[in-house]
Amino acid sequence: MNEFGKEIIFLDGAMGTILQAKGLDTLPEIWNITNPHTIEDIHKAYVSVGCNVLKANTFGANKLKLKDSGYTPQALIHAGIKTAKKAAGNEAKVAMDIGPTGKLLAPSGSLNFEEAIEIFAEMVCAGRDAGADYILIETMSDTYEIKAAMIAAKENSDLPIMVTFSPDENGRLLTGADILTAATLIESLGASAVGLNCGTGPSQMKGLLAKLCGVVQLPVIFNPNGGMPKVVDGNTVFDLTPAEYAAQMKDVVPLGASILGGCCGTTPQLIGEMITQIKGMQPTKTPVAKSTRISSFSQTVTLGKELIIIGERINPTGKPKLKQALKNNDMSYLCNEALTQTAEGAKLLDVNVGLPGIDEEKMLPAAVFAIQSVTSTPLVIDTSDPKAAEAALRIYNGKPLLNSINGKAESMEKMLPIAKKYGAAIIALALDNEIPETSEGRVKVAEKIVSAAKSHGIPQSDIVVDALTMTMSTNSQNANITLDAVEYIHNTLGICTVLGLSNISFGLPMREYLNAGFLTMAANKGLSAAIANPANAAIMDALYVQQVLSGHDENCAKYIEKFSARQAEVKPIASNPSNFDQQGKTLYNAVIKGLKEEAKKSAESLLTQTSSTEIIDTQLIPALDNVGKSFGEGKTFLPQLLMSANAAQSAFGAIRKHMQTSGTISEKQGKIVLATVKGDIHDIGKNIVKTLLENYNFHVIDLGKDVHAEQIVQTALDENAQLVGLSALMTTTVSNMEETIHKLHEKVPHCKIMVGGAVLTESYAKKIGADFYAPDAMGAVRFAQELQFGKWK
Repeated sequence: MNEFGKEIIFLDGAMGTILQAKGLDTLPEIWNITNPHTIEDIHKAYVSVGCNVLKANTFGANKLKLKDSGYTPQALIHAGIKTAKKAAGNEAKVAMDIGPTGKLLAPSGSLNFEEAIEIFAEMVCAGRDAGADYILIETMSDTYEIKAAMIAAKENSDLPIMVTFSPDENGRLLTGADILTAATLIESLGASAVGLNCGTGPSQMKGLLAKLCGVVQLPVIFNPNGGMPKVVDGNTVFDLTPAEYAAQMKDVVPLGASILGGCCGTTPQLIGEMITQIKGMQPTKTPVAKSTRISSFSQTVTLGKELIIIGERINPTGKPKLKQALKNNDMSYLCNEALTQTAEGAKLLDVNVGLPGIDEEKMLPAAVFAIQSVTSTPLVIDTSDPKAAEAALRIYNGKPLLNSINGKAESMEKMLPIAKKYGAAIIALALDNEIPETSEGRVKVAEKIVSAAKSHGIPQSDIVVDALTMTMSTNSQNANITLDAVEYIHNTLGICTVLGLSNISFGLPMREYLNAGFLTMAANKGLSAAIANPANAAIMDALYVQQVLSGHDENCAKYIEKFSARQAEVKPIASNPSNFDQQGKTLYNAVIKGLKEEAKKSAESLLTQTSSTEIIDTQLIPALDNVGKSFGEGKTFLPQLLMSANAAQSAFGAIRKHMQTSGTISEKQGKIVLATVKGDIHDIGKNIVKTLLENYNFHVIDLGKDVHAEQIVQTALDENAQLVGLSALMTTTVSNMEETIHKLHEKVPHCKIMVGGAVLTESYAKKIGADFYAPDAMGAVRFAQELQFGKWK
């Protein structure tokens, strides 16, 4: 078989939905041991129709899902790959299939990042030892879990890694990443191919595939479902015939996908017809130009399009309050600085905790983790300590920018391999043993670092050169030297550039004017980013002006938005807000920003002067409603939603403690039973719904996962619940959801039923008898509220 991307490669189709039709009543992977001949026959059927790569039946063979099953990941993975290789013979290769753990990673969930790596590493080692040819990480909905799986794969094998993720119809993952952001992370970590799987059928995913092919240089995988699910005679089936599936897959080949197969609902018949129709076609992916991208868990910043500001305030140099916060391990202070700088216009945030007496190896990753918990702004990890750099890069959720590496051999030898391993872009300081006094000297050092980086596998597009800003007070030519270097690096070498602004004016009066003027001059020479204080009005004003005059601000829209309000500004009449108003606003903002400690302290302060009910009604619920509305509009995403929920929970905890002490207990709203249905061991969505419902003061009875219909019905009867929420993530367990719904309607007719899960649609939910389909957690909350207050029809 040729390399990926050289010719069209055919993956196989579904395993789980086929096993379900054969009477599957347990985890599919267990059949590797209990029914190996059935698994082998399915693999052979795919080989017989021309598949080049088989996905071993190992998708869910991790220790979390296998808990209490009596089987180990090693046993099931060895058996699964042995069976697949036997069926493949010399006709096909075998990919070890790795699916998600079923848990959200912290801070959004309870699973620790290193624990996730350990879980995936156990699977990778078993697959490697069993003789897998590739590793396929698929059906991912969280960039952080993708990173954990890829690190585990890279640290424990040399096998090529393929990664596919499953966005919603808007192209977003569960935790907020769009197509570009997910692809940026996967490509930076060294995948051999990237793509889409599951979700919907080929035609519904066509637009998302086009977006992916337009932003990645890697070969692209496309494994859609066999159409949309529907119920026929009580069974879940997918609506495409082999001819329809083949026609739709043939239709997407010109978009650029070159590794084609199928997911839920596909069969050897569908895949075989697809191969018949497509075999002989050649990959048609249009080459994608390299660009310098920095990403977080949900957004990507591309350098070189327009000048951006990197917020400089999380750096202890000259900042006594930040120094004290670091000594006190006060992460709330750092988080507030991050949020404020983002609000002021910073597109990236520099994070530096270097301070005498601080254990940077522990403090830097802690700071990165805390800041990423409250903001989606991508980070610049600023340290010269290799151990601190590795610890922070490892924990970071996205593709960071590492600041910085200089031209000294020691710096390059220690830092470049770390940057490569974790897919970081780097800032290259144009100095080695000394700062060159000429622009030519700085360019020469920059070229040396670029060459060394390339030798470590770091592309030129992942290098940003700092040509160094020297103060004008010591040499009247310092600005010109720096600007000449910036111009050459940008125009001749084609590399992005960055400068720290403030040093240009050191020792001189009215520094902001020199800084702003230097910013404008550097922008005209091709500067990509400036490290500066976004609260400095002169700098930010100069930035908006420059963007207009350079043509980057189309129709002067940003300029008008920025300055029209200032032009029309009228000073408000001075008022004297009450202390309650001020503290209430602090609590409200703390919840919106997801600041747990600040929310708790604000609530405790408010309790000394007002009632618990008033705090809940005027501060907490409005704040949660605000975040929920923003989530619904696609302006914020799951991590921010959950951080706000956790902040509200922290405040509620203080309020409950006060109420218990005072003897006034708040009466909870109606009882809601939640459960993941029998056979399904995924509870991410259910747990998110639970957290939010509890924040809105509902009494939630969580039965957990893999719950039998009889237990759900009995609990609803015993608790006189007004609402039951059912979750299913697997197509193989939707039939159990339907059974549960029918029994609830029969035994507890007064109880309403809402359902949710990745495999469901609103029309499908109605067909299986649900009263309401919750597309997301806030939808579940809204329905519960409508039901509680009699507004639901």
